[in-house]
Amino acid sequence: MEEKAAAAVSQVGVIGAGTMGTGIAQLFLLAGCRVYLYDVIGSQTARAVETISANLKRPEIRQLSDECAVSLDHLTIVPNLVRFSTCDWIIETVVEDFETKEDVLRTLGRLTHPDTVLASNTSSLSITRLGSVSGRPERTVGMHFFNPAPVMQLVEVVGGLRTDPVVVSTACALARRLGKVPVTSRDRPGFLANRILAPMLNESFCALAEGVGSAEDIDRTAKLGLNHPMGPLELADLIGLDVCLAILEALHHELGDPRYRPCHMLRKYVEAGWLGRKSGRGFYIYPR
Repeated sequence: MEEKAAAAVSQVGVIGAGTMGTGIAQLFLLAGCRVYLYDVIGSQTARAVETISANLKRPEIRQLSDECAVSLDHLTIVPNLVRFSTCDWIIETVVEDFETKEDVLRTLGRLTHPDTVLASNTSSLSITRLGSVSGRPERTVGMHFFNPAPVMQLVEVVGGLRTDPVVVSTACALARRLGKVPVTSRDRPGFLANRILAPMLNESFCALAEGVGSAEDIDRTAKLGLNHPMGPLELADLIGLDVCLAILEALHHELGDPRYRPCHMLRKYVEAGWLGRKSGRGFYIYPR
């Protein structure tokens, strides 16, 4: 039943055209969906179209150029959320902040059909709370993709306290349709991945701040000694240091555990605008 429901999803709304939103939009296009993409910053959507267009032409993603053209034709940039009223499934990828996400979901709850599923790409925030704000708690679910979304295989699917179990199962089936491997997590701070990852990242920040080792040696230790594909500081730069800070703050607020208290160096880097790859500088410097 859920597999059939996931297969029937044909019109998808994606809110937020940053790195995650762009990657998720691409995945739905490749799955044969018509995608409506919205961002409050117009230049973001323009960059998203350029990125998706370039990616769809890569031979490892699509062998036939005709198929690429058809996929891009199915992408529509919309000026506001009203156009999402016809969507079967909507996923928001806006900044990891309760108030911002609540505003989006509250608006979607008013504009969309009662059967539309409202998904959040949050990596740590309560789906139960977001569902209550939407006015559609039974149809609100977490779908946490990992960066870069077209490459990373995992999707965390999270049901809130009032989420219909069928919606959770359908979200898992939809993730499989996108070529991903879903795992289900209970609606707890940080879910599974960030509950495990955040303390490790934070400890690596503290090790650097305390001079225990250089950034390069911290990352080499993780890669060569722990067999991680990326070092923790490289990974943090890829995720975005502002995102790392928001996750740690949310976990520390919800759990009160000192393991999640953000390292002072992380705060200073974010204050300085050193956010990682997206800003050109984080723990490393990146060419612009």
